[in-house]
Amino acid sequence: MIASQRIASSVLIAIGLSTLLGACANQQIQAQTQQSIPTTQVLVVALQRDDLRAGGIAFITPSSITGQEEDKQALAMSFTEVLLQRRPDLGVMSLSQTLSAINRQGLTREYRQMFEDYRLTGIFDRETLEKVAKVTKTRYLAQLKLGAFRQESKSRFGFLGVRVLETKTSTIRLFLQIWDSQDGSVAWEGAQESTVSHESIAEEYVSMKDIVQESARDLVGHLP
Repeated sequence: MIASQRIASSVLIAIGLSTLLGACANQQIQAQTQQSIPTTQVLVVALQRDDLRAGGIAFITPSSITGQEEDKQALAMSFTEVLLQRRPDLGVMSLSQTLSAINRQGLTREYRQMFEDYRLTGIFDRETLEKVAKVTKTRYLAQLKLGAFRQESKSRFGFLGVRVLETKTSTIRLFLQIWDSQDGSVAWEGAQESTVSHESIAEEYVSMKDIVQESARDLVGHLP
């Protein structure tokens, strides 16, 4: 009798766990990735409507927080992809195209020195900016800054000590500065901070690409 009761209890537990997992899976399928209301700041210094269309824009090497240095190229690629989709009217040079043009023209040392000076002063040398703009055949140079990137998870549902459903959250703080190579000034800048989350029964976070592109869509939407 006791053995039968144990078997029956095990069956009920298995059924309950299966039902819960099925419900969670259905919830995951139906759930949509959610983005909190982003915090966006924009400062238009001198960039006017049609300036980017007329002058073109090239991406230079992004800067990032410590520990995320290897993500700089991926950051630029994801942002550029959104810019090309949302603003096909602009002449856009990707980071890889910019770096290739710089290397072909023998400007690598000057380019490196420009960034070393920038780390100390927050200013890009006007003469080097002008040379970079010349080899990329653009007037404006865009630099991205990754100010923060964080991934977190929080358990929401469980059964008999087993973690079943988690909320995966990614938070990013992103800056974009557009420099005018003609006079070495900042023509436009914007900052955006947002959080994207989804519910998952798998060990997967909201990817950096996804949250960068969410931020990019918001920032690009503010460009003149």
